[in-house]
Amino acid sequence: MPRLRRRDLFALAGALTGLLATPAWSDEPPSIDNLYVDDELDQACDRAIEFLLRNQRSTGAITDRGHELALTSLAIMALAAIGTEPAEPTRRGRAMRAALDFVLRPDHQNDSGYFGAYDGSRMYGHGIVTLMLTEMLGMGATPKQNELIHERLERALRLILSSQAVRKERKLEGGWRYSPQSRDSDLSVSIWQLMALRSAKNDQMNVPAEAIDKALDYLRNSFTGRRTATGVGEGGFSYTPGQSRPSFTMTAAGLLAMQVCGQYDAPEVAAAADWLFSHRPKTNERYLFYGLYYYAQGMHQVGGKYADESGRVVSSLLLPRQRSDGSWMSPGGEERNVGLVYSTSLALLSLSVRYHYLPIYQR
Repeated sequence: MPRLRRRDLFALAGALTGLLATPAWSDEPPSIDNLYVDDELDQACDRAIEFLLRNQRSTGAITDRGHELALTSLAIMALAAIGTEPAEPTRRGRAMRAALDFVLRPDHQNDSGYFGAYDGSRMYGHGIVTLMLTEMLGMGATPKQNELIHERLERALRLILSSQAVRKERKLEGGWRYSPQSRDSDLSVSIWQLMALRSAKNDQMNVPAEAIDKALDYLRNSFTGRRTATGVGEGGFSYTPGQSRPSFTMTAAGLLAMQVCGQYDAPEVAAAADWLFSHRPKTNERYLFYGLYYYAQGMHQVGGKYADESGRVVSSLLLPRQRSDGSWMSPGGEERNVGLVYSTSLALLSLSVRYHYLPIYQR
């Protein structure tokens, strides 16, 4: 099925709203009760976007700390997640266009196609930037910007594929770690590369199916549930293969990654969703904002009680903690050091599930 552009989704949503609000046989205008009114979540997202825009520098970067490329790319995805496009003749559209121009500067990607060296964000940043570019492919403000997105993206994808091919211990094959030459793997870094590859494949770019299959094998090696002849036992995902205890963040990440790759009915998906349902995240979770991003998207795709529960959890954890300037500060020290743009972008991506504009998260 072809991916819908955000403006197409807006049009479709408007058409459906009109159809549902008024019966076809009615001559009456739609009731005021049927008109959409911003609620607390919408208002929180608007305040957060305004915070991000206030942190845009003259270069186009959106950041309050280091890791300019990675943080700017997260902010671009947050803008896109609420429906903003860089071609829009609005303040937000112009900000998004400038942010994209910043990321696309030629000195930000080295000769091998690597983004992670420029700002020190390593393969984490490379995966984030690459995923953002796949989501923005064809959405640039000008033909030139679209050409640059495609050119930078092709080189970034080749780097991901060559990094995956580095010889590793068998249980670590198919994954990635901190540098392109790493001979080991972890789930946290690997998730970004896998989502970038899958999104690029959705864009009809040249991504070998074998690369995604190998990454899925690595994901399965990181699953903690015991496998039996009839399926898998209760469990989640761990940071590296061989660990017996799942964590909230890695289980949420593994759940979403499996779904992004089309494994909606995989036993690991069902087990991870059950584990997350029975292990509700709390404010003292390590890497809370990072985990909520995966949790919100993954559980929403499972649907039913899982989507309902995660929607309540994410709102209850985030909405009361938004600061007066529209930002969020992570309660954990591990994430505090990354800054407010980081936590605010991830909070926005978590809350924006209801809008469902980013193609990578469309089931």
